[in-house]
Amino acid sequence: MHHRFLLSALAGAASVSARDVPSNVQSFYDSLKTKGACSNKLATGFYSKDDGPNTFSYCGDHMSDYNVVYIKGSGSAFADMDVDCDGEQNGRGDDGRCGSSSDTQSITSFEWIIKEYNKGIKDLNANVHPYVVFGNEGTKSGWKTFNPQSYGIEPLSVMAVVCNNKLIYGIWGDENGDDGPKPMVGEASISMATACFGTSMNGNNGHDQNDVLYIAFPGADAVPGANGANWGATSWQSFESSIEALGNKLIQRIGGGGSGGGETTDPTTPECSWEGHCEGATCKVNDDCSDPWACVSGNLLR
Repeated sequence: MHHRFLLSALAGAASVSARDVPSNVQSFYDSLKTKGACSNKLATGFYSKDDGPNTFSYCGDHMSDYNVVYIKGSGSAFADMDVDCDGEQNGRGDDGRCGSSSDTQSITSFEWIIKEYNKGIKDLNANVHPYVVFGNEGTKSGWKTFNPQSYGIEPLSVMAVVCNNKLIYGIWGDENGDDGPKPMVGEASISMATACFGTSMNGNNGHDQNDVLYIAFPGADAVPGANGANWGATSWQSFESSIEALGNKLIQRIGGGGSGGGETTDPTTPECSWEGHCEGATCKVNDDCSDPWACVSGNLLR
């Protein structure tokens, strides 16, 4: 969950299946790179590397027009990608590359939601679920923190990652803690790192160039929910494919490419076929819910 010092990794070490960066997202990336540090710093003072500057920020420059939040450093810097192996251990997709990690934790921040989805898994699996470590928590004196939920970003919502000239969809699945010496940004599961940079990635070897753009989407419409993603997938490709349609919809916010810009609710909310058993109602188990809703913490959510 927290950063470690990164070894250099060769971006082209292995070929992976991924989509090209759409023109609107590429233009967004290029404009942010040219601009330098963001103007509306929702939180700042974070590090991308243990031995680097604390000039990285969570940025809200484009909340009013595109309704996105992203990480940006000074100058042309975005963030790097440290490798996270937290969550379910020794499960599906485990090829041993996480074995070199010295700080793996057997739980992620939203493990309790995953359990309540009742999809046959107890937590996220870093080898299968391409998740992003986003947000910072901690109680140390002077520790820099950022709570994405304060800006409408919901747990397990879809995120977009621009890396190695590719666009990969993932989910917000974990947070940075205060178990390290400095508050860090720029971390994702080993499956996300593999999707971006190939199988040279492992538990102690990430991508240390600050050229990765992490984009979060505030609003309930960014959450696939229990039934909107293949949580029981056996590969990152299968899981990422299951959230591709939602990701494609969300990136239309950027550059005014679609109706999503600035919206925080889903205009295509399905019709309730069982009155009193749809979104907003209370529940005890999933059987209390009309499709496609699920029972999460006593409430019906999609």
